[in-house]
Amino acid sequence: MSQSANLDSTQASGNEHFQTEKFQVYTERHLEDIPQLATLSEAQRFEMRVVANVLPFRVNRYVVDELIDWSDIPNDPIFQLTFPQRGMLDPSQYDQMAELLRSGAEKAELKALAAELRQELNPHPAGQQELNVPKLHGEALEGMQHKYRETVLFFPSQGQTCHSYCTFCFRWAQFVGDKSLRISSHEAKSLHHYLKHHQEVTDLLITGGDPMVMKTKHLADYLRPLLEPEFDHIQTIRIGTKALSFWPQRFVSDADASELMALLKELVDGGKHVAVMSHFNHWRELETPIAREAVRRIRATGAIIRSQSPLVAHINDDPEVWARMWRTQVKLGIIPYYMFVERDTGAKRYFEVPLSRAWEIYREAVKRVSGVARTVRGPSMSAGPGKVEVQGVTEVNGEELFVLRFIQARNPDWVQRPFFAKYSEQATWLEQLEPALGDEQFFYQAEYDEMQQKASGQNW
Repeated sequence: MSQSANLDSTQASGNEHFQTEKFQVYTERHLEDIPQLATLSEAQRFEMRVVANVLPFRVNRYVVDELIDWSDIPNDPIFQLTFPQRGMLDPSQYDQMAELLRSGAEKAELKALAAELRQELNPHPAGQQELNVPKLHGEALEGMQHKYRETVLFFPSQGQTCHSYCTFCFRWAQFVGDKSLRISSHEAKSLHHYLKHHQEVTDLLITGGDPMVMKTKHLADYLRPLLEPEFDHIQTIRIGTKALSFWPQRFVSDADASELMALLKELVDGGKHVAVMSHFNHWRELETPIAREAVRRIRATGAIIRSQSPLVAHINDDPEVWARMWRTQVKLGIIPYYMFVERDTGAKRYFEVPLSRAWEIYREAVKRVSGVARTVRGPSMSAGPGKVEVQGVTEVNGEELFVLRFIQARNPDWVQRPFFAKYSEQATWLEQLEPALGDEQFFYQAEYDEMQQKASGQNW
């Protein structure tokens, strides 16, 4: 019996109670079609429309029916995770769009104002459109990023959406229909050509959007060639996804779910470390039977599931939420990986948590779990120079300080070097911190500034 047939047999015994479901999605145009919203006031529904005309909105029926507690609106964390709230826009931005909607403006006028407001929301944080784009033979390779020496990010064009959108998403600009803001590529040849010429790369991260929205046959076109000998230096294949939360049917009952499991197993059997980098924001996302079955099936292929999430107000800014989520993940065989700080983009004003509070939440949550859950790192900022972790707060010569370090950096020599910043109750991002102990700038700043100046001539 073939490998695929064996896998199908195993899956059949595990998913006999999970029927194929139709994927139904709601966008801004369908807000009035969501039955549960009928319990909200007309004013609340109008506020949603206003925000959804600026920031992307997309939610599917599984999330609406299975994950949201409609008796606890608007406080329910999954509701906050997926439905637009007035506070996600600056008051002046909200008022401009609300006035235009009330006036019955034409669609073109609404789109023009939305485009203007989006530019005020830092659509491309951390230089992701300039400093991160690699070049080969002097030519920029769209849909790829190479920020760290060992790791390449690839954005397949077929994966430039998600089963549902997170309201805090730092890649929200991918989903607003503006091609000038989009990062994507349909060129598998460019990806493979680049990887062949860069033997220092050991890790490939397929990201988006969500790569798991694409058909398995398209994902295989990108990944199966990496089993050839010329790609032996590619040791790890990571797939970033929110599908385990928003559409676990992708791994269980979708038409090509068995083919997807077979592909993961083929990559593992071919010697690759396959890591499903799953985004979980709250323990409730792992409570449904189909989500747990999806986790079981992925692990049965030999692939590893690692979890990561930003710390965001209104959703998970509570140490017990994180502790329970990590305990649940460990029980299911998922490895806690990162607690991120909310990026400086989009609806950050609504979701951001001060770094001082983020560190307190992380510390309190870690204290409540066993050692096997303490694989999680954080709170970490994915800033321009690299991933900067807040390791704690200390006092030196009477001065209260943040202790920071690079987990990952544009220059590998910066990694694991502790450095200090003045303590702040308000700072939420690296650029808001000031050097401490009499230093005029952080140790990496001069070199990073030089990197930015040379970005136009970058050629990895």
